[in-house]
Amino acid sequence: MKNNNTQNPSITTLFKLFNAPLHISNLLSLMLFFFFGLCFGIIITFHLKNISFNLQFTQFTHFSHSNATLADVSYLATQSPPPPPAELELELEATTPVPEKVGLKNYLTVPEPMHDMTDEELLWRASMVPKVRDYPFERTEKVAFMFLTRGPVVLSPLWEKFFKGNDGLFSIYVHSSDSSANVTVPEDSVFYGRRIPSKDVEWGKVNMIEAERRLLANALLDFSNQRFVLLSESCIPLFNFSTVYTYLINSKHNFVESYDLEGPVGRGRYSPKMAPTVDIEEWRKGSQWFEMNRDLAIEVISDKMYFSVFHDFCDGQCYADEHYLPTFVTKMFGETNSNRTLHFVDWAKGGPHPTRYTRNDVTEEFLEELRNDKSCEYNGKENQICHLFARKFTFHALDRLLRIAPKLMQFNL
Repeated sequence: MKNNNTQNPSITTLFKLFNAPLHISNLLSLMLFFFFGLCFGIIITFHLKNISFNLQFTQFTHFSHSNATLADVSYLATQSPPPPPAELELELEATTPVPEKVGLKNYLTVPEPMHDMTDEELLWRASMVPKVRDYPFERTEKVAFMFLTRGPVVLSPLWEKFFKGNDGLFSIYVHSSDSSANVTVPEDSVFYGRRIPSKDVEWGKVNMIEAERRLLANALLDFSNQRFVLLSESCIPLFNFSTVYTYLINSKHNFVESYDLEGPVGRGRYSPKMAPTVDIEEWRKGSQWFEMNRDLAIEVISDKMYFSVFHDFCDGQCYADEHYLPTFVTKMFGETNSNRTLHFVDWAKGGPHPTRYTRNDVTEEFLEELRNDKSCEYNGKENQICHLFARKFTFHALDRLLRIAPKLMQFNL
């Protein structure tokens, strides 16, 4: 025991220092000195590395709450600290745009014809109807001229003269399965940039109806469009713009040709599978070239029940474009329909297609006959103007049409 004390005098001395009552004052002095030194070191370190310490501590705390790894913390230590609050505030003020006030005009913006909406998105958006019928802004009613074509509107020079001087009273939409149809359209033409997203169309098939609904939906996106007329590339106007516009805007009825026809090209095209949604007695036939108001256009693009039946069961010799609208409109909205078309067409020669008019057919006398071919009812009264348009005119007839029609029809008046 004695030897151990001799070998470890420091341990014995330290033990005595902490256990002897006479040395308590010495212990307190040591503790005060140690505490003073620690505080002095912290204060010096704080003043020298105040900003860096705070930033690194904040970043370390942030990563700690996010279960950061040691590598994450080490990476942060190598990065430059963000600017102080005052500098950051100035930087945001210089780079962040001030949001503009959102007004009614923002919500009424009409998408460009070549949008990226799918058919489902397009029909959904176009089917929206405001419950407040009175418009809270000044609005000039427009007529939407919708061209369903294979390629370009070959008679566009004649239509250019028809539309000239009537800006703000019409809209134009072109559906063409030819992807290059818009390439040759001059930038100063009313047809420039008016092609909508289009798909292939087959004569007599249901996709013809899909194309018509696609045109209607695009035109419905413009709240100013109130009347909607379907045209082909072979159609021509028979009167000047003022006459056509007044006739359509003031009409109390829609113009969808519809009649009941016995025989193989009428009821003979009906499929019993369409019952009970569509019965044979409700089956109708008519021209696909229609004109309608906004209310009916919304109903047409929103219809799923009847369109689905035609989509599933109108094939082969059914020819959906001649039966869907006549049947649907007569069954659901017959009281608003005139049951006639505004497009003159000659079926006298028979066959699946009407008469085509070429250069030699176009004379002043012939066009006058088309303009005054018969009398009809308009808004409940007898009227001498029954057809506003005529078809089918070929591209070869354009030269004579340009020389005769503008003067005869008094374009630009």
